[in-house]
Amino acid sequence: MPRKRSVIAAAPMVDILRAAGAERVSDDAARALAAVVHEFATRVAKDAVSLAEHTGRKTVKKEDIELAKKRA
Repeated sequence: MPRKRSVIAAAPMVDILRAAGAERVSDDAARALAAVVHEFATRVAKDAVSLAEHTGRKTVKKEDIELAKKRA
């Protein structure tokens, strides 16, 4: 059975972990971080959409994302 592909690539997760000080990063760790980032981003995105709709807009703006991030 083929693996389910993540929306977020593992390579940038490796870069983030290395920037945080990791000397080596396993594939599983990179995929796990991608899953966490995806979950957080989905929560922020849903809240941002709600904020835009609340103000009568269909367009999500930068401000909606920033406010949703603070509320997450």
